[in-house]
Amino acid sequence: SEEEKEKKKKKKKGGGGEEVEEEEPDESMLDWWSKYFASIETMKEQLRQQEAASAEAEEKDEMEIAEGSKGLAKNKEKSKAPKDDKKKKQQSASEPPEKKNKQKIDELKVFNKELETEFDNFEDWLHTFNLLRGKTGDNDDNATEEERIVGRFKGSMCVYKVPLPDDITKEAGYDPNFGMFQGIPSNDPINVLVRVYIVRATDLHPADINGKADPYIAIKLGKTDIKDKENYISKQLNPVFGKSFDIEATFPMESMLTVAVYDWDLVGTDDLIGETKIDLENRYYSKHRATCGVSQTYSIHGYNTWRDPMKPSQILSKLCKEGKVDGPHFGPGGRVKVANRVFTGPTEIEDENGQKKQTDEHLALMVLRHWEDIPRAGCKLVPEHVETRPL
Repeated sequence: SEEEKEKKKKKKKGGGGEEVEEEEPDESMLDWWSKYFASIETMKEQLRQQEAASAEAEEKDEMEIAEGSKGLAKNKEKSKAPKDDKKKKQQSASEPPEKKNKQKIDELKVFNKELETEFDNFEDWLHTFNLLRGKTGDNDDNATEEERIVGRFKGSMCVYKVPLPDDITKEAGYDPNFGMFQGIPSNDPINVLVRVYIVRATDLHPADINGKADPYIAIKLGKTDIKDKENYISKQLNPVFGKSFDIEATFPMESMLTVAVYDWDLVGTDDLIGETKIDLENRYYSKHRATCGVSQTYSIHGYNTWRDPMKPSQILSKLCKEGKVDGPHFGPGGRVKVANRVFTGPTEIEDENGQKKQTDEHLALMVLRHWEDIPRAGCKLVPEHVETRPL
């Protein structure tokens, strides 16, 4: 199978993963890993259900084809099939609730693929155009496009008819001088702090004669080149790294992050097992907000502490302001109005000592988790997650 690697762009605590017990888990025993493993189980369960559903659909199709070709001879089976279907449906419908009762651990979203495939490459407005070197002679005819790239232009191009259509000119805050390009960030270089979490790798290619590898992580971004050689994991094709790395960078010059896994060798040079490249700039500028994922719940202590530097209410105010959306208006009785939508939710939060305080954060988070329902400016925001990338 393809080598897979998971990386994480969200704060986590160190330390190994405690076993998650079946009873009500004790808060103080839980850490980020408990949350991660609970989420993995949920992902596996969803995949199992998808597979079962598609197998069932396939079976049904085959049956219908057979019925079509054999005519009446299939009548007996035809009357039997729906019952089986019903049985399966009842089973799958009754299974998840049991799981829910056991599971009191907050979860994150585990994607079994790259984040980009889920969010259209984060090209909601920023597209990448490769700039190629011209062909200078015959030897360039067979040069691959990759070898001819001298730079990349990032931006968006629009051609539109004047006078402009009503839906554009009627937009709140519309400025005729900027046409389609409203609210685009400035072109100045910006300094960012990138934090990369690497959880684990699975199914690595064996690099040594003994059929194993001694993997370690290497990270490259702009002038920063980190080789985490001393922390290699001996004789392992499914290493759990659980590492985080902080790197300072400047967009747009340094925006392509490379995460690689190397095989440590005592003699000679270390072999590259595989690598993956991530365009951080697209993530940073995307309307999907792919910087620090939005978690499912808001808490101020324990294993599930809110880790974004901005609180949900601050993020919501910023999104409303940028999208020229009316709101948020927090009302009595746990209500918040954004544009023409009203959301309800809890208004109290407990601190570590069990003291209850009034807060708007849960309400704001409720809106963020349903941001795609907001007219015009809305889109799905990236949830707190772990992504899985092929090397």
